[in-house]
Amino acid sequence: MRAIYPAGKQLLPTTNMAHQADARRALDERGYTGALIRGDNPLKLFEKAVRDRIVDSYYWKEQCFGLNAATLLDRAVELNFIGGTYGVAQKPTPFLCLAFKLLQLTPDREIIEFYLQQGGEEFKYLRALAAFYVRLALEKDEEVYSTLEPFLGDYRKLKRRTREGWQITYVDQFVDDLLTKSRVCATTLPKLNPRLFLEDEDRLEPRVSALGEELEELDNDDGERANGQSDDNDEGRMNGHVDGNGLADSQPEDRSDDSMNGD
Repeated sequence: MRAIYPAGKQLLPTTNMAHQADARRALDERGYTGALIRGDNPLKLFEKAVRDRIVDSYYWKEQCFGLNAATLLDRAVELNFIGGTYGVAQKPTPFLCLAFKLLQLTPDREIIEFYLQQGGEEFKYLRALAAFYVRLALEKDEEVYSTLEPFLGDYRKLKRRTREGWQITYVDQFVDDLLTKSRVCATTLPKLNPRLFLEDEDRLEPRVSALGEELEELDNDDGERANGQSDDNDEGRMNGHVDGNGLADSQPEDRSDDSMNGD
């Protein structure tokens, strides 16, 4: 299955997206002239051990050779699970290899937006791949939140491969992991300030929960129940008998006529 590219756009490689046959060449600091992320080579966002496993893997050599932003899309829509490394040898998953390739290509922002939006509506693993790249590549914390938070409403299932085996997760859970955890898919993520900090700094608007109205209704129902129970207790106290000392009388004694008349 081939991906449908955005109308009127040609996803062709630019100068800084030219393919290097050996990724180690792009990691050589001598003469590196490619795009920078956080002032450094984007490929360094992956740890050295992981980088070495990727460039030595069969999938990288066979399936990632010569990819650009357009042909990588065809590979991404073929993904059927996410993950970092797996097995005793900690082999990299195709998902991790394509994320590494995206860092090497550093495509334009509009291409990543297409991966997330139009492409992601049909291909959930393409959306997960683009979200992972956004978390790695975007340098402004507020842009990371504003780009990824809309997909917290995507509840489609994802298969995830781990070192021990397989797990079932969801797109929204994966996005939440990207926003809250420091390590995802065998990759240490760049530091991301908490959302509340950005709100205090007026860099983000407070997030409106999709369940806001339902939560308000639940709070109102709980308040009505609490008020109703309090009213019942007050009514019970008002119906009690009070003696001259202000103490409530116990139930009246049942005295027979014989006891009243005596012997």
